[in-house]
Amino acid sequence: AKEIEFQPVINPLQAMQGRVAGVEIIQESGLPGGGMKVEIRGQNFMSGDFHRNQPLYIINGVPIDSSPQGSSSMHSPIFPYGISPLNSINPADIESIEVLKDADATAIYGSRGANGVVLITTKSGNQGETKFTVSSSIGFSKVIKFMEMMNTEEYLQMRKEAYVNSGIESYRPTDYDINGTWDQSRYTNWQKELIGHTAINKTISLGVSGGNELANYMVNLNHNENTTIYPTDKGYKRNSALINFNQRSKNNKFHITTSINYSDQSNILPSVNLIHTALTLTPNAPSLYMSDGSLNWENGTFPNPLSQFENVYENKSNTVTLNTSLSYNIFNNISIKLNTGLNSSNITERKLTPHTARNPFLNLTSENSSSSKDYNSAFSYIVEPQIQYQSIFNKHAINILVGYTFQSSTNNFTSLVGTNFSSNAFIRNISAAKNKHILTDNYTEYKYTALFTRLNYIYNDKYIINLTGRRDGSSRFASENKFGNFGAIGVAWILNKESFAKQWKWLSFAKLRSSYGVTGSDNINDYAYLDSYDIAPIYNANTALRPTALYNPYYKWEKTTKFEVALELSLFKNNISTSVAFYDNRSGNQLIGYTLPYTTGFPSIIRNLPAVVKNSGWEITFQSTNISSKNFNWTTNFNISFPTNKLVSYPGLEEGTQKSTYVIGKPLNILKSYKYEGINPDSGIYIFSDLVEDGIINSLDRAFVNNFNPQYFGGIQNTFNYKKISLDFLFQFVKKQGRNQDYFLHTLPGASMTNVPSAMTDRFSSTNPTGKYMAANAVNAQASLAALNYTRSNAVFGDASFIRLKNISLSYLLSLPKYKIDNIRLYFQGQNLWTYTNYSGLDPEFTNALSVPPLKTYSFGIVLTF
Repeated sequence: AKEIEFQPVINPLQAMQGRVAGVEIIQESGLPGGGMKVEIRGQNFMSGDFHRNQPLYIINGVPIDSSPQGSSSMHSPIFPYGISPLNSINPADIESIEVLKDADATAIYGSRGANGVVLITTKSGNQGETKFTVSSSIGFSKVIKFMEMMNTEEYLQMRKEAYVNSGIESYRPTDYDINGTWDQSRYTNWQKELIGHTAINKTISLGVSGGNELANYMVNLNHNENTTIYPTDKGYKRNSALINFNQRSKNNKFHITTSINYSDQSNILPSVNLIHTALTLTPNAPSLYMSDGSLNWENGTFPNPLSQFENVYENKSNTVTLNTSLSYNIFNNISIKLNTGLNSSNITERKLTPHTARNPFLNLTSENSSSSKDYNSAFSYIVEPQIQYQSIFNKHAINILVGYTFQSSTNNFTSLVGTNFSSNAFIRNISAAKNKHILTDNYTEYKYTALFTRLNYIYNDKYIINLTGRRDGSSRFASENKFGNFGAIGVAWILNKESFAKQWKWLSFAKLRSSYGVTGSDNINDYAYLDSYDIAPIYNANTALRPTALYNPYYKWEKTTKFEVALELSLFKNNISTSVAFYDNRSGNQLIGYTLPYTTGFPSIIRNLPAVVKNSGWEITFQSTNISSKNFNWTTNFNISFPTNKLVSYPGLEEGTQKSTYVIGKPLNILKSYKYEGINPDSGIYIFSDLVEDGIINSLDRAFVNNFNPQYFGGIQNTFNYKKISLDFLFQFVKKQGRNQDYFLHTLPGASMTNVPSAMTDRFSSTNPTGKYMAANAVNAQASLAALNYTRSNAVFGDASFIRLKNISLSYLLSLPKYKIDNIRLYFQGQNLWTYTNYSGLDPEFTNALSVPPLKTYSFGIVLTF
């Protein structure tokens, strides 16, 4: 909880970045309410859908669907990774976050934990008198940096040069930037205008807690508002409530714990990607406003970007997570427990596209307006009865657990669209549209069950063995393969308790541990093994069906074999602690949508393919208490991970349809590209390697492998405490490759009214034969194709490594017992304050899309406890 409090974040996953070994977390957008990519020890399963490799989230014992909320067709231009389900949790409500990675740790969660498990435990009350906590904060966020784009002089020179090189003497009527329609002396920094504003973040919360020796309670209420870097006051809002209650009987045999997490969220944003507009809009484009304050369309020649704020994307959601745990000690060594919980989430997304967002000189009316609405309702519940036996005799300790899990999930999804409105006043009411369509109306159900047992045996407090076995069942498989058997073994040796180690006074603790296990995965779509049909367009006034999938009851569980060995040490009275772990995970029996020939009438069929994916690597953590005195303390935490991902084998790959996607011996997260060779000095056009030597450049020549996986990543944190003052800061570092600015912004120089990076002033010409970029051209089919192939080559990949001052926190604690105030904490927090990188784009963290980067944030707050 203390580490989370240091950070001004919306999503608790943001608080984990750079702090947990073996866990790669990427924030896909600096806009509030977006998604996060999380991978624990790499990508296990072959699929273009990264969600198949997301971990299992458990909140107070209740599993949460890790898939993003909402519909990708609605939010993909804004949130490439969707909407994180963990946005519903107020980070200040969290007591602890634990990450389970190896076979022994994840085995108790079965197939649901194949990609690792993230356990989130919320805060609870404490014994004592009633305490009230009031807190408030305000933060200011901005883009970390702007890209260097061409100014007006550089841009117009490129445009005019393109026409000269093409031998064209007159400009086209639509070349407003150079034909005299627009002022050629004008300059606007569109990044500053469109994404250069300050986002305001406001938070206020109220908490109350207390209890006695038999019961305690906690209630936290929180309100959060976040605007964006766009020129609008709209943005993200969240209201959340946490209620936690614990009760035990006087004889300490009966325990009950209940927690409720509730949140409602809303988000209002432009439905388009304004980042691309801010970077590519011509620098001499007209002003945004007329003299009377209305939008300027420059006589119909200027697509005013502010009109895009009328193209609205909005979502509203509410989430409830309820958990109740009952336990009773029947005898001294036998206890029973019942864990139950439910999770309900509802999200409504809208996309409004009024005709007023388009150029008024097109003379459009509300008949050209459209409105879309998607509604998704998900509900799940879980019941887990357990019985536990514990016994200690002589030097032996035994703990046996037997349990059963039943989980049921349902999902309702409806998608509507309406066009042709009599007035935009009705645009939010699709029933008022003259043309109405129900695109989708789906209901799906998923059931999961498991019987599991775990044996823990300890001999003489220094030799430990864990045995876990389970039988999992899933509704996502046909009856022949519905169940799978899995298990794990873990062993540990407490070395410091051996007689030979007792003479080593500097050794406080030493444990050597290892684990091995096999787990399954059913992380595929529901009903994929069945013949399935969809509603086809109405034909001859009749509703028709069309087949969408082929029957295949033969595919089975994916399987991941996990092995780990680790050494944990504490030295010099626990002032230094370290751990070194090596892991080797192999995932096989891969469930993949196998591409079918077009003649079958189906794009693919789910089947098990004999591919094996290996994830291995080293993880090192280090903690030290550097100084510990009455008034001053200094501690350091360090972690670093060296992951390796590799497709070990894939029989038949070269003969199959996926040879363009995967390479044996290479990671899964790769992209094949052309090999860039430079610029032809005769034509000034890019040239690429003809790998198959057939005299033409086509897809067969895209064989150069670009690896997006990090070579290593980690973080180093230092905490200083002097009397009532605390200072904490974290540096995050990543070594990797990624797509650079050319991938997103490169185009044929000068061919269109599109601004480009200022680096493209270094163009090939007779006076600059060593230029990095090809010569400017207005109309040239060969040059246009070369420019396109350039974005498909290894030239648009480069170093995306970075070192970032991820977080800094400075606080002062003041006690005022005279006024019955326990303490007042005043604090300053900073996020993403400084980044060192050679990356040429906006930000090196997320290089898969051109989206709003993580923002630089300054936050000030106060916490009052009385």
